[in-house]
Amino acid sequence: MAQRFIKKDDFTYDVFLSHASEDKDNVARPLAELLQERGLRVWYDEFELRIGDNLVAKLNAGISASRFGIIVLSQSFFAKRWTNYELDMLEQLWVTEERMLFPIWHGIEMEQIRAYRVFLANLVGRSTDTYAIKEIANEIHEIIMAYYAGQLAMGSDVV
Repeated sequence: MAQRFIKKDDFTYDVFLSHASEDKDNVARPLAELLQERGLRVWYDEFELRIGDNLVAKLNAGISASRFGIIVLSQSFFAKRWTNYELDMLEQLWVTEERMLFPIWHGIEMEQIRAYRVFLANLVGRSTDTYAIKEIANEIHEIIMAYYAGQLAMGSDVV
């Protein structure tokens, strides 16, 4: 397969953080802040959305401009139209452009994930029942930094 090189300018953000509003205080906001503190460029609604913004346009632009996706999976996430829309877009990029997704399980089990969307059951995730948000942020940061280091080692202009 031909190697595809992506210039840094193709991506404004390192990660797009998809979550239900009910998971904002306990998971999404602390995770977004921790990743940002570690130097990652995070598309997170509270960082990016302003009064008068076109929500669909901003979501589309944010997802397209992000190299990786983080999905906070919960019962609230499963129940919302917006999160399903975001997941559909992230899933399409995962399939067509091989972008990496980081699933975070919040108050749910594998059986619930499998029943909701089978492809998500095949992705290794981290549960907030087992891991602290700081541990999850550290692992995501390490994976992204390793990805960038690997791209530099290959001599690409990805980073």
